[in-house]
Amino acid sequence: MATIFIDQHSYDVDPDNNLLAACLTLGFNLPYFCWHPAMGSVGACRQCAVKQFKDEKDQEGRLVMACLTPASEGIRISIEDEEAQTFRSSVIEWLMLNHPHDCPVCDEGGECHLQDMTVMTGHTTRRYRGTKRTYRNQDLGPFIFHEMNRCIQCYRCVRFYRDVAGGRDLNVFGSRDRLYFGRYEDGTLENEFSGNLVEVCPTGVFTDNTLRQHYTRKWDLQMAPSICPHCSLGCNTTTGERQGILRRIVNRFNVHVNGYFLCDRGRFGYEFVNHPQRMMRPFLQTRESPVEQPTREDMLQFLTPLISRSERMIGIGSPRASLESNFALQTLVGQDNFFTGVSMKESSLVSKIIHILREGPVASATIQQVEQADAVLVLGEDLLHTAPRLFLALRQSVRQQPMELADALHIPRWHDAAVREAIQDNTGPLYVANLQRSDLDALATWSYHAHPDDMARLGFAVAHALDSNVPPVTDCSSSLFARAQEIATALCTAKHPLIISGTSSMSMAVIESAANIAWALHQQDCDVNLCFTVPECNSVGVALLGGHDLEKAFHLVKHNTIDTVLILENDLYRRADPANVDQFLMTVPNVFVFDHLPTPTTAKAHGIFPVSTFAESTGTLVNNEGRAQRYYQTYVPQEDIQASWEWVRDLAKIHGDHPSPVGEWLTLDDVLRTLAETHDVFQSLVHEFPSSHFRIHEQKIPRAPHRYSGRTAVDSDLTIHEPMPPQDANSPLAFSMEGTSLQPPPSVNPFFWSPGWNSIQAVNKFQSEVGGSLREGPAGVRLLTTTANSEMTFFEHIPSEFEPRENQWWIFSISQIFGSEELSIKSPAMAERQSSSYLTFNADEAERRALKTGDLVQLVLQDVTYTVPIKLETGLPNGIAGLACVPPLTNGVLPGWGLLKVVKHG
Repeated sequence: MATIFIDQHSYDVDPDNNLLAACLTLGFNLPYFCWHPAMGSVGACRQCAVKQFKDEKDQEGRLVMACLTPASEGIRISIEDEEAQTFRSSVIEWLMLNHPHDCPVCDEGGECHLQDMTVMTGHTTRRYRGTKRTYRNQDLGPFIFHEMNRCIQCYRCVRFYRDVAGGRDLNVFGSRDRLYFGRYEDGTLENEFSGNLVEVCPTGVFTDNTLRQHYTRKWDLQMAPSICPHCSLGCNTTTGERQGILRRIVNRFNVHVNGYFLCDRGRFGYEFVNHPQRMMRPFLQTRESPVEQPTREDMLQFLTPLISRSERMIGIGSPRASLESNFALQTLVGQDNFFTGVSMKESSLVSKIIHILREGPVASATIQQVEQADAVLVLGEDLLHTAPRLFLALRQSVRQQPMELADALHIPRWHDAAVREAIQDNTGPLYVANLQRSDLDALATWSYHAHPDDMARLGFAVAHALDSNVPPVTDCSSSLFARAQEIATALCTAKHPLIISGTSSMSMAVIESAANIAWALHQQDCDVNLCFTVPECNSVGVALLGGHDLEKAFHLVKHNTIDTVLILENDLYRRADPANVDQFLMTVPNVFVFDHLPTPTTAKAHGIFPVSTFAESTGTLVNNEGRAQRYYQTYVPQEDIQASWEWVRDLAKIHGDHPSPVGEWLTLDDVLRTLAETHDVFQSLVHEFPSSHFRIHEQKIPRAPHRYSGRTAVDSDLTIHEPMPPQDANSPLAFSMEGTSLQPPPSVNPFFWSPGWNSIQAVNKFQSEVGGSLREGPAGVRLLTTTANSEMTFFEHIPSEFEPRENQWWIFSISQIFGSEELSIKSPAMAERQSSSYLTFNADEAERRALKTGDLVQLVLQDVTYTVPIKLETGLPNGIAGLACVPPLTNGVLPGWGLLKVVKHG
């Protein structure tokens, strides 16, 4: 630690920080614009000026920019110095010369960093009466609304978009004070992280276009801490609601999971919650005809005789449903009659990953550790489309090794402008093995496009190069052997090597080879981490619960008398061969589905229970690293909607002579307590999340800010009296603005706000240090811990080299960030970004067959024919083709062998 002096008082700070970060960490209010904790310093705005003194005798001092000055031992500064204050106020006045007087109609109004800093500097009167500079705004697509007249030229937008996210279609044009931040022409922003401009921009230049479709002021939102349900990473978010409509999603800082940024799917994929086809009431189809508007009582009465025959009833869970809902169904039907709702292949892959992380000595990497990795090997994952936030973290990791050039020049790492000048375009070792070209290839030291068996062979060869105890790849080609040696050298000489793999390639060998590499590095005392991706937001959670795979459910129904199947938030047609699902649903006399949107499975159901989404209920999800995190209910759903576990509880109450313990549950605390008692792996959850009885000075935590307005007016068409707020029995949060004003624990903090800090930048008031963990620890707990003294045994099954077949192609499913995930694609803005179906085809092979991009082909998979256009792909291995379609063909169909026939030349 270093001792610095601020306005005559001494403080201990981190000497690796600059003065701005040090002052904010200490709690001082020092205004800034261009600096960002995740992007460092460039000194563009000159807003953070302070007075620096040579020593205690110096009375004159000099103005310095806090973001460009190291927090070195003994430095003396003043924030309150009159000259410094006047300078900061002048800077604001310069910036406001051309800024419009439109705060009352600006989308950013009420949580604007520019507003906060203007008030902080004391600038209250505008003296300039001249003509303001104006610009033409651009149409930037369905996600971002553009209002260039509000720009203060801080450069944050282009620094994030180009330097951090790697986008190329947003730039700065012009010179001096005639700068324009936008595209070279109107058009949708192409980068998959463009939504972060909404939070990165300190003014209202870039705002949420989806929020504009149902706009409300930020202080009128009822908010809750939540978890993104659209991939396995479990990014932390804040949901905002007004009048029963989910209005927006913003990032909620978690240093271990997502830091300051979200992908566009996580930010804009929320509107499925507001979908016009949401199922609000139960549906019941008897043998004679549908029951018109069945009530809750009708549903329970119809199911009474079926529930009493529990031995003839099975339950199918879901990796997109909460841990509590899956457990409730498992408890109702019994462990032997519970099925996890995923295919045998997917189930075995996720179970293998859990085994590796629990029994092996190498821990799963956090997003922060991924960003700090200085040598990375990716095996079989197109991360931009399967785990986008992980992709963004890898973009930062390739800068770690070149950073040593800056270190040698004594350039502090927070000095972003100087660091980028020093390292130029140099990148660290990143090796990518994938089925076809991916966006990571542009950063990769070497890319390898191959069948999963060949990717696994590369992995085993690297592991053997690191440790001779790993079985060798005996028939490995000389070129592949040389690459394996190169990769092994890069990994073992790195300070923080990282191995990334996952389930996308549907290959057990790929996962095992990744584990072998990590374990071999661990044997050499390397500080190595593993990172696996899994298919969905609760794939790990439902696997930890235990249960049978979907194929066993099909077999059981086919060979046994099953009266009833309860399907929990799961579209089986995305999990298995449609023919098998058809037969399964037609065989069972009573099919009941719990879900919130129509699916092909609900269309075949005899009864539907309308259930709440992640925004309308409270529950727990377990992410890819085994971190259990809780999302909280934002608002009370309409009509008969309730959480899946509550429907299951109501069914359990009519269990007849064999009552289930589920029927005795009153709150989510009861569910969690029983879960911990029956599954040891979940015991820590009881103490991790504040219970529904948690209070701060006997007060609940308000979901709405204290400025929340119109509480009576909202219901004025119904009553002139203010109704009593709903009571939440499942959490310590209140559906109100009333409650404690003190900072709650991170896991139940609905929003970041502090006096004088109304924007998202207020998060610095909740961190132990700027950019570091939130006070009182992380919001979540790891369930999978490594075994330190593990007697690991390397995996030995090495697959044979892939051999193409004559007149057949091995077809794999192409993941798409905008289209592959089941829920987000129901959002209108996401649907606009969805691409049409296509089949990628090897360019050389296409030339031999006189095929070109756009030609229509018939693809035959398991006796089903699909007609799609082809898209030529350079580097795609011979005998392999990729199919992109919405909804995607699942692992019940792909990957697998198919036949192709040309239908029409384009």
